[in-house]
This record gives sequence, structure tokens and C-alpha cells, in this order.
Amino acid sequence: MLKQALVLAALLLPGAYANAHEYSVGDLHIAHPWSLELPPNAPNVAAYFVVHNNGKADDRLLSVQSPITDDAQLHEHVMSAAGAMKMQHVPSVLVPAGKDVVFAPSAYHVMIMQPKDRSLLTDGKRFPLTLHFEKAGDVTVDVAVQKQPPAEQAAAHEHTH
Repeated sequence: MLKQALVLAALLLPGAYANAHEYSVGDLHIAHPWSLELPPNAPNVAAYFVVHNNGKADDRLLSVQSPITDDAQLHEHVMSAAGAMKMQHVPSVLVPAGKDVVFAPSAYHVMIMQPKDRSLLTDGKRFPLTLHFEKAGDVTVDVAVQKQPPAEQAAAHEHTH
């Protein structure tokens, strides 16, 4: 019985790692990077994730890059003076000590501008995204491309490009 349990565990372990979608660098933990499938006529697409800062010092996301584009940018949604939501480029994003920063529709997000190979942005694919942090350094994550936002964000998804 023990031998069967060990064999089963050995067989399941690679699958668990293949589905693991969390990354760490320094005191930072990056959870569940995802992107919606690129619509046929859309020139750009956004990527989302959560950064947990488990440290006692603030850090800062300085920039992002991906081999699928020559231009990946940090953006945020803000309320304009006219009362409408608008998207704007930001030079960096503060990751406060002991806090989470959520990259999600209608919040901070990474814009993948003019992707080189649109076929990489279809449901079930993944693409690499390197996050450059001021203190923790660099971490490359695999962004999962999905037809729908994760269940917890589906109601909040209002982001169109």
C-alpha cells in the first residue's frame, strides 16, 4: 500500500509543479500571472498578477519586458477630472512592505503593446514576462492566457483595449 501511495505521489508531483503558478524573488511573491486571449482586432493586451511583499522594506517594480513584444509597459486606471476611467502609463509601481499590490482589470496592469506573434496569445498558451524590481531583482513568470478572467475577477473585468 505504501509503495502504491509513493508511486502515485511521484506521478502527481510533476503535474502539481506544472500547474504551479506562483513565483518568488527576494521578499516578493508573485501569484497567478494571467492574460485574456487577444481579441482578433485588438492591437494590445494586458497581463495581471498579484505581488505580495513579505518583507519589512518597500520595493518597487521598475519595468517589465517580454520576448513577445518590443514594448511592455506598466499602466494604471485612474479617474479623470471628467469622471471617466482612463488608462495611463506609469514609470514604476510601489510595492509596500507587508502589503499586496494587485494587477487586475481596472487597476494596475502590464500592457503588451503590438505583440510580435499573436498565436502566443490564445487560450491555453503561456508567455514569459520578466519583472524588474528595484531591490528584489528580476523574476521571469509564465503568464497563462485564458478565454475568461479567473472567477474572482470575472465580475470586475471591464478592461477593453
